[in-house]
Formats: sequence, C-alpha cells, structure tokens
Amino acid sequence: MILSVQNGGHIETFSRIQQWVVTGGAAWRLLLAAALGGIIGVDREWHHKPSGVRTNLLICFGAALFTFLSPIIAGEGSSNKGQIASNIVQGIGFLGAGLILHNRDRVSGLTSAATVWAVASIGMACGAGLYIPATYSAALVLIVLEFVGILETKGNLKAYTVLYEARGTDAPEMTRAILRGMDKENRRLDEIENQPVGDMQRLMFSITAPRRCHRRFEAIVKESPEIEKLLTFRDTEDE
Repeated sequence: MILSVQNGGHIETFSRIQQWVVTGGAAWRLLLAAALGGIIGVDREWHHKPSGVRTNLLICFGAALFTFLSPIIAGEGSSNKGQIASNIVQGIGFLGAGLILHNRDRVSGLTSAATVWAVASIGMACGAGLYIPATYSAALVLIVLEFVGILETKGNLKAYTVLYEARGTDAPEMTRAILRGMDKENRRLDEIENQPVGDMQRLMFSITAPRRCHRRFEAIVKESPEIEKLLTFRDTEDE
C-alpha cells in the first residue's frame, strides 16, 4: 500500500521510505510499458515511419507513469483520481496531429498518429497494473500494423504510391512508352522529371494505384524496347 502525507486532501511531501515504496510499485509497470512501446517502435522504425523506437517507447512510458501517479497525486480523499490520466488522451491527440501531413491530393501519417494513440493506451494499461491486457493489446497492434497492411495491398483494397525510374537513351520515345502504359490504365501522368547521367536518360515519376494496376503498368512498360530498365521504389510517406 502506498502511503502519503496529506493536508486537506493535497500531498505535501513524501518520506524517503514512501518514495521507495512508490518506486517499487512503479518499476515493473514502467519497464513493461517501455518494452511494449519499444517493440512497436521497432516495427515502425523498420518501415521507416516518423514515429520510431524512442517516440513510441517514451509515449508508452510517459502514459504509464502519468496513470500510475494520477491517484497518488490526487490523494486518498480526492474524488477525481483519474484527472491527470484523463489528460493523456488530449495530449496524445495534439502529438498525433503533428504526424499527419497533407500533401497535394493525399493525406499521410494517419496510421502513425493512430499508432501513437494506441501506444498511449497500452501505457495507461501498464500504469494501472493491467499487464495481461497491455501485452495482449500490444500484440494486436503489431498484427494490425503488419498483416492487415499486407492484406490491404495484396487484396487490391488500398492504393499506394510507387516511385518509378525508367532508364534508356531516347527520352522522347521513353516518355511516349510511359504515356502508352498510363493510357491503357486510364491514369494521368502528372509530372515526369529527367535527370540524365551522360548518355543515359533517367525519367522519374510516381503513380498512386492498387497493386494490380501497378503490376499491369510495369508489364506494359517493360515490353517497350525504348525502356532498357525500370526501377521501382515505395514512397516512405505511404502508410
């Protein structure tokens, strides 16, 4: 049991023994929160997302500590022991909003913002001593981040952006070949950039489409004799 010295319902000070008791009660909760947040952060770091290991670890750790301290700071006589913990939701909302970017006709960062939100809730569960629900929730978050995204892509449920680089020697003919592929897929070529290296022409452009459309376009372009090589890169801003 955690003891506190109170005056009129407000905590004034903790003795050294009371501080050790508080630390002992918080240690495993904070360690688990840091571990679960770090594991989710590794997954985000692996996919080159803006919220990586340190971000998710610290969010989970901080949410756990705030949740643990909320009833202690409120005191035994307080009727609102969850006041500090309740403000975590608002604070994480502002932090998540900073991860969302609007670029032209698409919005990126929504999954990263939602992950931060979920990680904070896992931290709150750890801070409340709910170790099994926290671990179970972290496992579900990892499953959603990894396998649901794969199902969306392979099932052609989600459009994603691919950066293409076509290489050859005749830029005008290469551009015509690319336009033929775009026409067959009923898609508009917004921008195409040429960065030649000596005699080699490097045409770069991007397409946002489902997986099936990307595969058909690549097959059409690769059949063109003007295109000697076609390279593809996933856009790191895609979720």
